[in-house]
Amino acid sequence: MLRFVFGFCLVAIACAQEAAISTLTSGDAKGTVYFNKTSDGILITGFISGLTEGDHGFHIHSFGDLTNGCTSTGSHFNPHNVNHGGPNSSVRHVGDLGNINANSSGIATIDILDSIISLSGEHSIIGRAVLVHADPDDLGLGGYEDSLTTGHAGARVGCGVVGILAESESSGSPRIVNSLFSIVLTSIVVAGRLVF
Repeated sequence: MLRFVFGFCLVAIACAQEAAISTLTSGDAKGTVYFNKTSDGILITGFISGLTEGDHGFHIHSFGDLTNGCTSTGSHFNPHNVNHGGPNSSVRHVGDLGNINANSSGIATIDILDSIISLSGEHSIIGRAVLVHADPDDLGLGGYEDSLTTGHAGARVGCGVVGILAESESSGSPRIVNSLFSIVLTSIVVAGRLVF
């Protein structure tokens, strides 16, 4: 019985919700973007201000390097070396997240669910950069020279590094699971039967 419970706990921890955050501090556009792991993919939420009204290309770039502002973040995160596309395209960069839309006050509310990016493994965005562009992303369909590389999205107007979100800032799930793990582990040790 203890073997089963301990195994269940480890599985629960492995399944705990993961979360990340990016605060856009470089460039004219500012804001905070959250990434939360769900059963359907990564839910991306947040707000970005300082934009012109309308659509703006929104991507994950390869490097979390802001030493030269947004220009040092490299190109779109594209580990499979394929053409640029939209978030629902069969061929796309891992970092292709489409467009966000800013209202007349220059504020974009982000609510995107993406099944390609990840917070671990080959498609992990941790340590990379979130980047918002001046113009709309044509999703690779515009026919411009750079449509299949950048979506012809124009200048880089805001960026931030993606980092692991502190547990106190997340939904609380990791704290609940860790507490459960501690209770079960304590019970096992008290019983004097640490079983793997």
